[in-house]
Amino acid sequence: MATATQPGMGQISGNVLFYSKPEPLSVDLHKNMGIKRLDGPFGFAKEGHAVPLTVTEFGVAALSSPIIFVGEEKIPLAVMGLNAGENMYLTDAGYFEAGAYVPAYIRRYPFVYANDSAAGQMILCIDRAAEFIVDGAEADLPFFDAEGKPTEYTQNCINFCNDYETERQRTLSFVQLLNDLDLFEVKTANFVPTNPDGTPGETQKIAEYFGVSETKLNALPIEKYTELRDNGALAQIYAHMMSLAGWDRLMALAMTRAPQTPQAANA
Repeated sequence: MATATQPGMGQISGNVLFYSKPEPLSVDLHKNMGIKRLDGPFGFAKEGHAVPLTVTEFGVAALSSPIIFVGEEKIPLAVMGLNAGENMYLTDAGYFEAGAYVPAYIRRYPFVYANDSAAGQMILCIDRAAEFIVDGAEADLPFFDAEGKPTEYTQNCINFCNDYETERQRTLSFVQLLNDLDLFEVKTANFVPTNPDGTPGETQKIAEYFGVSETKLNALPIEKYTELRDNGALAQIYAHMMSLAGWDRLMALAMTRAPQTPQAANA
């Protein structure tokens, strides 16, 4: 993996959640910049109602969020809200509520790897639009030292991003395995409001997504099932399936916060 990059390496491509102004991390551009510690450090994630997740996070993430798969690539997401643009686990002060798992995707911010279409490689970027990236003496955690080398903070972030990229690749292999075994099916999350007279209201679809079919899983040949158990994939599958009970938790949380019915929004 790359460490720090130089400018002029080509057009950066990709549309990544939370990152509105990615720039290749460079001593020439960012030598006098760094991170300022702010109250409410996760405020940038307030609109992240569904956040990418790596497969090794499934076990712990399942305790607080439904884990779903979306799109043609069946990207795994941790669902954190019923309405688009609303992270229900994030407080107004910019902190996650106690007990809510914070995905690594959020914890790596403002760093991210991006595609350099000209060089044909991944390069490390920062989101220059992040409110806690500041100039000069305001920075509590500089990106570079006086010699122009990455500081310990920056190197730790680079290592974290390298690890994340490794886990992302492992996640792609996991999804491909589920595809090869034809284990996916379309699922829906529904909400049934209560009418003023106490009777059930009209069912509303909150989300439509891909999930592992229990029927298809149980129908696998024993050798395939054993293979999933031995390579660790079975535990991750069960974590995903158990996590889907979290839809009820999200709906209950929504009802305690607002009297209105959540608006349907595909995650």
